[in-house]
Amino acid sequence: MIELEWLPAVDDWSARLTQARSSDSPDWPALRSLAASSIDFLQTDRLDRVLGKTFAGAPPEGLAAPVVRIAVTGSATLSHLAPALRIAAARRNMWAEVHVGEYGQYHQELEDPDSALWQFNPTALLIALDARHLFARQLNSAEEAAGHVAQLLDRCEALWAKARARGLHVIHQTAMPVLPQLAGNNEHRVGWSAAGTLAVYNEALRARADAAGVDLLDLSPAIAADGLKLWHDPALWHRAKQEVTIRAAPAYGDLVMRLIAARAGRSAKCLVLDLDNTLWGGVIGDDGLAGIVLGQGNAAGEAHLALQAYARDLTRRGVILAVCSKNDEANALEPFDQHPDMLLRRSDIACFVANWQDKATNLRRIAAELNIGTDTLLFVDDNPAERALIRRELPEVMVPELGDDPSLYVDRIAASGWLEATALTDDDLVRASQYQANAQRTAARADVTDIDAYLRSLTMEMRWRSFDRIGLSRVAQLINKSNQFNLTTRRYNEAEIEAMINDPAVLSLQLRLLDSFGDNGMISVLIARLTEAGTAEIDTWLMSCRVLGRGAEAAALNLLVQQAQACGVERLIGRYLPSAKNGMVAAHYEKLGFVLLERGEDGSSTWQLDLTQFTPLPCHIECTEG
Repeated sequence: MIELEWLPAVDDWSARLTQARSSDSPDWPALRSLAASSIDFLQTDRLDRVLGKTFAGAPPEGLAAPVVRIAVTGSATLSHLAPALRIAAARRNMWAEVHVGEYGQYHQELEDPDSALWQFNPTALLIALDARHLFARQLNSAEEAAGHVAQLLDRCEALWAKARARGLHVIHQTAMPVLPQLAGNNEHRVGWSAAGTLAVYNEALRARADAAGVDLLDLSPAIAADGLKLWHDPALWHRAKQEVTIRAAPAYGDLVMRLIAARAGRSAKCLVLDLDNTLWGGVIGDDGLAGIVLGQGNAAGEAHLALQAYARDLTRRGVILAVCSKNDEANALEPFDQHPDMLLRRSDIACFVANWQDKATNLRRIAAELNIGTDTLLFVDDNPAERALIRRELPEVMVPELGDDPSLYVDRIAASGWLEATALTDDDLVRASQYQANAQRTAARADVTDIDAYLRSLTMEMRWRSFDRIGLSRVAQLINKSNQFNLTTRRYNEAEIEAMINDPAVLSLQLRLLDSFGDNGMISVLIARLTEAGTAEIDTWLMSCRVLGRGAEAAALNLLVQQAQACGVERLIGRYLPSAKNGMVAAHYEKLGFVLLERGEDGSSTWQLDLTQFTPLPCHIECTEG
């Protein structure tokens, strides 16, 4: 079995499944927690059947994202992967409906607009083409092999285009390295070998997929870690044409769902680190600075350093770092300031919480201070009791099992997939420093009593542009990840956003905020649609919570009104559509001077702003185009 080692083992798993199944009402939290344990393919299938019967035709309430409809098509037998996809979704508090295409019919299914695949109306498409299908043709020269790879890539692009035209999230599986080598270590010297050509195809697939906005399901790292024999059985291939073994199905499903979850904004934003026996060995309060285990020349000390190096590199990719430790703050800070072998310094930590409160309370505090949800926290702690507490009190927090050996910590965190990223924008690369700067802003604000004077001292500049291809990825990322300050929580993929760029009926704004502490990056997205003569309706208005309280909302409205008036708009309509997380903006339009037109029984509301009477709202932000 391929173990999902980053998930906790549950000794009484079967008994808990029976209890949840026999409950008088559907117990989604209990069933979800069973999905979030280290289970094999038999348990995966059992749980999938229970979920199917329990929630037949009606997905559970309280999901973290809209229902995802996954169409799976390819050249091998794929039906055994469907349960794993559904359970991997449940693990992330998501619900997946899965359609598996007929064996080998992927081309026909994608070409036929009336096929069962398209009738399923998917939101995501997984294309899995097996190596033997791709390289069934005999190759006789390096030139012929290169031509064959080019042909394959062209065919893939044609398949992707059909799905992308329908706005689908497309995932393409790399070819599994199951073909026999002809020359061994130097296979690349046989320019026409199928095994060598497969490697060339996989590598070339990356650039083509990136250009097409397609995500790759790269099986190579998992196969390298687990061994090809666990992922592929030649006997099973010849009997049933299953390229991926049944025992690898849970891991396969998890790899797919982490891509879908990342696109839905379900990856971790913040890595929250314990200190004692996590970032270093020993207890700083008892052992003192000289007594903790950290540094070169000691196996455990080097393992703790490896975790620090990994965390530091994650900040360069945009992951925020926080500390949550049961400690006196002065003791907890001492290694950051004084230990010569510490790689992480206090300046790397956006939120530092060290006290004697329970860690569930402190995680809520960290999320509040960073203005992010607790469901975006990845909590790393060597203590199994603390991990169990957080899983019970804050089940939305991501908590990997670490094991007893600190040398395993990095591998377990990385293998969990909770830090999956499908795109890296310029803003991502500086996000950690933005949150660190925000902590400095907060500290500066605490020292003043004149808020107007404080805001003026920030010398804020809001830079705006209409949507363009340069900011496309970041705009899509914000639209699909922002939950709290988001008036309608409408989601759009890159293809849909790109279509807005040249649409004369769409007014769009992407906003950046700079101040004396640094660049906050893109902090807001607005979309307004011209609906009739003299009227525009705000379709989407979202903003990063980390800039609230600085007048950015007023500056954004001033800009939107300016753009709308240039198009002859005299009336601006805004709608608030309530969700599980956006209650903080229920009164947003009222605060900005809109007049209520209608309030729905579901808590929704419709507002109007008369632009003929509008006076720009006061704020301490200079607005410039660029």
